[in-house]
Amino acid sequence: MSPTPAPVPFIDGLRDIESVRLAGSGHAWLDAARRENLEAFIAAGLPDTRAEAWKYTALRALGQRRFAHGDPGALTRSVAAKELALPGVDGPRLVFVNGVFRADLSRLETLPAGLVLQPLSQVLANDPEPLRFALSRHYRETSDAFARLNAALAGDGVVLRVPAGAHIGKPVQLCFVGTPAEGDLAWHLRNVIELGEGAELDLVEHHVSNIAHKHLGTVVADIVLHDGARLQHALLQNAAEESTLIRRSSLHLGAKAHAALHVLELGGALVRHDLHAELRGDEARLDTRGVFVLRGRQHIDTQLSIRHQALHTASESTWRGVADERAHGVFRGAIVVAQGADGSDASLSNKNLLLSGLAEIDTKPELEIYADEVKAAHGATIGQLDERALFYLRSRGLPYAEARALLTAAFCRSVFASLPNESLREHFSEALIAHLP
Repeated sequence: MSPTPAPVPFIDGLRDIESVRLAGSGHAWLDAARRENLEAFIAAGLPDTRAEAWKYTALRALGQRRFAHGDPGALTRSVAAKELALPGVDGPRLVFVNGVFRADLSRLETLPAGLVLQPLSQVLANDPEPLRFALSRHYRETSDAFARLNAALAGDGVVLRVPAGAHIGKPVQLCFVGTPAEGDLAWHLRNVIELGEGAELDLVEHHVSNIAHKHLGTVVADIVLHDGARLQHALLQNAAEESTLIRRSSLHLGAKAHAALHVLELGGALVRHDLHAELRGDEARLDTRGVFVLRGRQHIDTQLSIRHQALHTASESTWRGVADERAHGVFRGAIVVAQGADGSDASLSNKNLLLSGLAEIDTKPELEIYADEVKAAHGATIGQLDERALFYLRSRGLPYAEARALLTAAFCRSVFASLPNESLREHFSEALIAHLP
């Protein structure tokens, strides 16, 4: 007789979740999609390390936790607007606290002409049909377990649309705040972002916590750039140090579209970001720049997947990782140049620093080419600070800790040199230095 499987609190806590009424409930197509995704998630459970995409990120401890879903009390929880302010970012703002939209902290009074910026819950209440394609998606892969969970339980998020030809002058800020609550919460947000033909937008995504908590947050974003659109996307993740944050971003680029992404990952106990990009139109371009800095027992996992599908597309990815104490970083960068994507140019570099003998970083660059006349390169390194450089700085009077921090900051900061918002670039550098040991 086979042994009875051990109970999994995380999964058991979802079996009666249909009693939670989400925004948009009552629309048959949406309810059906949510139910099917939830059933698929419960049936498959959390992925384990036998799944290649989760080989270096174990979820056993998360599976033993039980979360409350939804937090109406977030509407009354104290958050100061000044905690959300970022230098060089003074445009429209949409704020969510523990997954709940906060109109009092948002800035939506004077939106630029043509810009649509609304919480998903309002769109679902008034006119959900335009979102039918995005929200009806079924995730088939075991590695997409949290995307299934998000598709089943997300009742809010961001709807952002820029009309064709519009140039939005001021950066748009999306702010996701975690605050303490009774027990551990799970909240789920779904973002739908679309830039029309020839549109331009600066987008700043900010994950922050004002007080320690142990919540689980999932964020799934679908970003579409039509022909000739341009997106500057800066992402600062500084969540509570004991929180869990799982994100999945899908990016689709049309002909001559250009997306530039700058990422700084600092916070969280367990953090995962799956970034999937498809360059679908001729001469589309994607630039990604990222840094993750870990300490204590932090675990941050970045999964980057870029697919070239059209002629003369280009991608350039530069990522840096730093791990100290007993932290664990994971980076996977996969580039596929599909058949017919002739003339593509793809490069990926991941360099990492270990500041402790107990720290670990696993890196896995991948490159597949099925087209002709392609220029492609990828590489990864893991090492320690140059002892000669440390000796030089110490011989000039710098204490060991300061010398180490100075070299580590220089190793990381070069990644943000291409961020055009100078004030935000300086803030990224300051946040990075503050997080270093």
